[in-house]
Amino acid sequence: MPQTRLPRSIFLATAAAALLPAAASAAPQGTLPVVFPQPVSMRLTGAALELGKRATIVGADTADAETLTLVRSALAAAGVEKVGTARALPAKSDGTIVVIGTTRSAPVRTAVSRLGGTLPDQREGYALLSGAHGDGALVVLAGQDADGLYYAAQTLRQLTARGTMPAVSIADRPAMAIRGTIEGFYGAPWSMEDRARHLDFLGSVKANTYVYSPKDDPFARDKWRDAYPQATLDALKTLIDQARRHHVRFTYAISPGPSICYSRPSDVQALQRKFEVFRSMGVRSFYIAFDDIEYTKWNCDEDRAALGEPGQRAAGLAQANLSNTIYRWLKTKDGDQAELMIVPTEYFNTTESPYKAALREVDPAVFVQWTGTDVVPPAISIGDAKAATKAFGRKTLLWDNYPVNDYGESTGRLLMAPYARREAGLSGELSGILANPMNQEAPSRVAVFGSAAFAWNDRGYDADRAWKAAARMLASGDAATTEALMVFFDAQHLAPTFGSQPWQPSAPRLKATLDEVTDAIASGDAPAREAALERLKATADALATASDTIRAGVADQGFVAQSQPWLDALQLWGRSLQATASGLAAANQGSPRAAGFFAQARALAAQAEKLQTIPGTTRPQGAIKVADGVLDRFVAEAPSLIYVPGSAAAGD
Repeated sequence: MPQTRLPRSIFLATAAAALLPAAASAAPQGTLPVVFPQPVSMRLTGAALELGKRATIVGADTADAETLTLVRSALAAAGVEKVGTARALPAKSDGTIVVIGTTRSAPVRTAVSRLGGTLPDQREGYALLSGAHGDGALVVLAGQDADGLYYAAQTLRQLTARGTMPAVSIADRPAMAIRGTIEGFYGAPWSMEDRARHLDFLGSVKANTYVYSPKDDPFARDKWRDAYPQATLDALKTLIDQARRHHVRFTYAISPGPSICYSRPSDVQALQRKFEVFRSMGVRSFYIAFDDIEYTKWNCDEDRAALGEPGQRAAGLAQANLSNTIYRWLKTKDGDQAELMIVPTEYFNTTESPYKAALREVDPAVFVQWTGTDVVPPAISIGDAKAATKAFGRKTLLWDNYPVNDYGESTGRLLMAPYARREAGLSGELSGILANPMNQEAPSRVAVFGSAAFAWNDRGYDADRAWKAAARMLASGDAATTEALMVFFDAQHLAPTFGSQPWQPSAPRLKATLDEVTDAIASGDAPAREAALERLKATADALATASDTIRAGVADQGFVAQSQPWLDALQLWGRSLQATASGLAAANQGSPRAAGFFAQARALAAQAEKLQTIPGTTRPQGAIKVADGVLDRFVAEAPSLIYVPGSAAAGD
């Protein structure tokens, strides 16, 4: 389905507006603006600033094009109509002066000092300060480096989206060095258009890493020795360039494990040759995946001769030697810019083993991924991460298998519960977090919005607050669309583990309402029953209408298209609940029409249960799930809640 993409300036303005409550000028002194990710330090320093119609950017020649575009878009959102440039701070001005640059810039240093701030001193850190200046306003964006300056501009666009901006002092920096996603799921890979939109999104939430590792890319796994078709390379080069513009490191991953001969020089050279192609396109970050392979057998006789009989220790040493060889080669090519990540065969748990002991021989500068205490862990604590540090001989890079939906109980679902149950303080024991998203790129952003915010500032992270902010972002700030999205998110609020109980419950908001209705009916209190039935009707109406509200109100048509089967199912289940509510109301009045309503509810539920995921979007294709275990159970059991003459529930 064709997908309409908003012009970037409009997208940024609407996304920024979604993150702010009322207009900044209307916010009382002491009410901080909403910024995501949550800054490390943010305080108001005065009354809200009117930026006027004219502005001068000092240092425009020192910022990259994307950063400058963000700044200009932010000023336009605040009502600035004319923007000029200057190389130095003007002696006086009756308009807005925006000073941008890194900490080496003399105008930046002067402006920061004038506003009483401090310069950032950590990689990717920034300071953003604003205050009155003569008859106008002075705004300064100071980055410790180009990345920090870009992140300062991302914060500015959130502060100015409603026409003015607050007088603030922000000092911010990331808690974790690596933040982003790994496209590492099974099933149909994302399209190039999906990836382009995702890179745009990652930059907007201050994430800095995207790992290209689709399991079903044959040239990265089964045919890893073979060259990519030129058309594919051209498309990947476009993505690599886009990632750079959004200050995202494009990391190319390869999975040679199913067929590699570790001791064969030609295989090592084939790996280097593959990486060299991407180096020529500007990639400096690479990844070797050893996951999901059989590591107690060799793929060639040379390995048996060189490394002995296959086993855990031999496999660990073989992988460590290969990783070190490739890392040394990358270092000779790219020096300090060289980066290598690996995911080991034993990628979860922290149990000591001969394999892990051997793998600790990997160069300490190489990032090792770990998925937690399980493939899909219910929670990750500081203690878990400390154990992983000991097991792998370094701080691990978390491969978080949420919200990925390519396995077991997750197929047939969009996993849209908040990013939660990761302990504040993990930044002390992790080198970063890469979330493994769903086959559906746009719906994945709900959880990734949270994981990126957590990786930026885990100690200041609020899961529920980030979850609601993700809805506001998609809704472009519209209240009705935001609430419809929250209804949808709640109906997809379930996070399975790999073969055991879910670590987040199904539809908690809806379940609380339905439980209240059940309890009120059982209480025998007539007024309580009437009130409960009114709440049930309102809830059913919200479910039944949410899908149309989302289709009309969400500008991102990729989200609408990729969510389509679930939106269709939500609408059917909402209508089923409406019929159920009508049946209970009729039964409460002793009306014989109750049985007809309940029959209608069952028919609508049956229609919903027949819906399947779009072929190719998950593997295997699954029946669509909406608030399963909550909504379906209530609809099935509702006729027995109130005595209905002539029904099977009445025992007639």
